[in-house]
Amino acid sequence: MERVRVRRVYDPVDPGDGARVLVDRLWPRGVQKSALLLDAWEKSLAPSTDLRRWFGHDVERWREFCRRYRAELGAAPEAWGRLLGFSRRGRLTLLTATRDVEHSHAAVLRALLAAERAEEAANGERASPVCFAPDEPGPDPD
Repeated sequence: MERVRVRRVYDPVDPGDGARVLVDRLWPRGVQKSALLLDAWEKSLAPSTDLRRWFGHDVERWREFCRRYRAELGAAPEAWGRLLGFSRRGRLTLLTATRDVEHSHAAVLRALLAAERAEEAANGERASPVCFAPDEPGPDPD
């Protein structure tokens, strides 16, 4: 079972979700706040409006989107730390309204969290977050 997974906000709550964190900048359309059952809403982990518009969910731009998005994450160290904390405590579900979750910022976050956990396991200690090292090779976003 995956430690961190990505699901759509429109999917029914699963008892195995663990901590549920919304990672979109905007509240999802048609969803009542009382119905989503969140542990946190980390708006600052969403891509900037400019980056989101540039990407436009064009899979041809996926690799460049990942690179730019990783660079943007450096502006949200507190939110990244909170998300990493959720992943260290147990199962984590990243929630997004995006239709193509495998080509979304949430999928990038999942890959970065997995890389961080792998680095910690290999070193036996916590290291500086991989998302704040854009010049170093990171997880393959594909």
